[in-house]
Amino acid sequence: MPRRRRSVAFGAAGAAVALMCTAGAAVPAGTAPSGTAPAAGGGGEGDLAGKSAQQISDDALHQLTGATSLRLRTSTSTDDTQLDLTLDRSGNCAGHISKGPLGRVDLIKRGKDVWLKPDAAFWKSQLPGDEGAAAARDYRDRYLHGTTDDSFLQSLAAACDLTAFQKSMTPPPPDPQGPSQPSVTLTKGAPTTREGTRVLPIVKKAGGATQTLYVAVEGRHYPTELTTEVDGETGTIRLGDYDRPVPSATPDPGRTADISVLEGGPSQSV
Repeated sequence: MPRRRRSVAFGAAGAAVALMCTAGAAVPAGTAPSGTAPAAGGGGEGDLAGKSAQQISDDALHQLTGATSLRLRTSTSTDDTQLDLTLDRSGNCAGHISKGPLGRVDLIKRGKDVWLKPDAAFWKSQLPGDEGAAAARDYRDRYLHGTTDDSFLQSLAAACDLTAFQKSMTPPPPDPQGPSQPSVTLTKGAPTTREGTRVLPIVKKAGGATQTLYVAVEGRHYPTELTTEVDGETGTIRLGDYDRPVPSATPDPGRTADISVLEGGPSQSV
């Protein structure tokens, strides 16, 4: 096959990482509101009933930043790119990056080693005509393997950095010399159930944006979901499986090809 640059074949990865950081920076926890509306009725709130929206938000942020591992899922109305990764503070992860109808890439990282497995739809969406079909055939059910010494894999593996994600979810303190910030209102919503977990919504409104942080009512008050709505567009981060180890299984060497095939070679390249 003709030579192809890696950035063409795996352009979806950068969008997924950017989505994670952009949405994460908007988390309401830790924000000092200019006004906090009265709490909703305490029915179904458990021990959160006696806490303010700000206290609940701050506690959820504390639980998030203290986690050693978690499952992260992202989606947005502006892009088909989605993440579904389990990651930890050591930089290990396992899951996939999806581009909707344009395909998906399975991703595994253990230490410095990284494995990628694009599906047929992804190959065909990234390479024209017969090239995509040939790549899908040649690498069917096979992983591409390399290490983070490779600059491309290092940039892709940024999605596996739990510590960086946790920092992105902690907004910086306001700059007293910076522009004035819009007034913020933080309120408690009515308890509800999301994906089988009883949660309490904490709603933040600032300017034209509305953010809702869903906090687990029972047990540790982990944040389970954050939704953001701005100008008719929405973004969602879902969080779960706190402190569960990242799956440690890695592909058998017989099912892998070296990542160098993406750079082109004497006989085969993508």
